Amino acid sequence: MLWATFRAPGDSTAGKAPASIPGVVRLALELVFFAAATLALYSIGSETVSLVFGVAVVAHYAASYDRILWLLRQGRSGTETSGGAR
Repeated sequence: MLWATFRAPGDSTAGKAPASIPGVVRLALELVFFAAATLALYSIGSETVSLVFGVAVVAHYAASYDRILWLLRQGRSGTETSGGAR
């Protein structure tokens, strides 16, 4: 639900989001979500699964570094400042 509701302008081709947020806020939202999921897995005793999941998340963000840089370049008002998405 969060993915479809809060998006940076131009971040997705799935249409306009109900709530447009700056790229940095979107990135923070994603990081909090995935960190909470990793910690939840760890807290229920799935240490190996949480480690694998955490590594997969880090690998995904490393592989999509261009999107991360694009999100960080978004204006504080949520408007595009780099002339377009990714």
